[in-house]
Amino acid sequence: MSEVNLQDWVGRIEELHDRIDPTPVLAMARTLDYRDFTVKVGAPLPELWHWLYFLPMVAQSEIGADGHPKKGGFLPPVALERRMWASSRLTFHQDLAIGKEIHKTSEILKVSEKQGKTGGMVFVTVRHSVHSEQGLAITEEQDIVYLPMPQSFTPPPPNFAPETLQWRENYPMSPVLLFRFSALTFNSHRIHYDWNYATEVEKYPGLVVHGPLQALLLMESAKKHHSEGKPASYSFRAVRPLFDFDQIVIGGQPKSDGGHDLYTVNGHHHIAMQASIHWR
Repeated sequence: MSEVNLQDWVGRIEELHDRIDPTPVLAMARTLDYRDFTVKVGAPLPELWHWLYFLPMVAQSEIGADGHPKKGGFLPPVALERRMWASSRLTFHQDLAIGKEIHKTSEILKVSEKQGKTGGMVFVTVRHSVHSEQGLAITEEQDIVYLPMPQSFTPPPPNFAPETLQWRENYPMSPVLLFRFSALTFNSHRIHYDWNYATEVEKYPGLVVHGPLQALLLMESAKKHHSEGKPASYSFRAVRPLFDFDQIVIGGQPKSDGGHDLYTVNGHHHIAMQASIHWR
């Protein structure tokens, strides 16, 4: 699939340092329409908001045609054209505090090549460990999938959301929200804000809603409907693309082990993202 031996990237490690500056926290709160949210130095950073930090600060000349950083840096130079954040598994060991120094160690755990219905695929699994002055705070395993560019958009077979959801919330989506989230996470992938590129090059029917944005919205919804404890672990998996024109529903239901299953759902009741949360 490539002249490069992708297995040579297994075991690669990257170290990054940052500070939980209050400004991105407030910007994220306003993007989520939290009008009364206040930011205090020393207060806990909401879960998943660590994605506002350790951003890929590459020069403009190092950006590829799709808006992503060019391949071959920390991540392997996979020859396939499309790249997506497929899933993650997170453990929250302790809170991160706004205003404090943090550092992250990332290691490539696995690179696997598979055959799918549309051709070859490559999966890259990366483990991120986020530390504060108090020690390990977050462990995250992230799966990135690389795919060939399609001739046309072919949606995956539908998976319908359960009828037994304990709560359902309509969530308005718009190109402006997608742009603001892209800006906050320094994600210049053009499928999220460039309609011509998304539809003409990658053959989507519209702008694509970020997987991390869906995961964050599900986390926020779960915390609102379960105030008895803090998240201990969280996992999510992209099932179907979600677009800016979709009628989006966010819902959840309790599990027998005390956790919750969570879903983003489009107007046809198809699951776009499925997640699971467990509480301390």
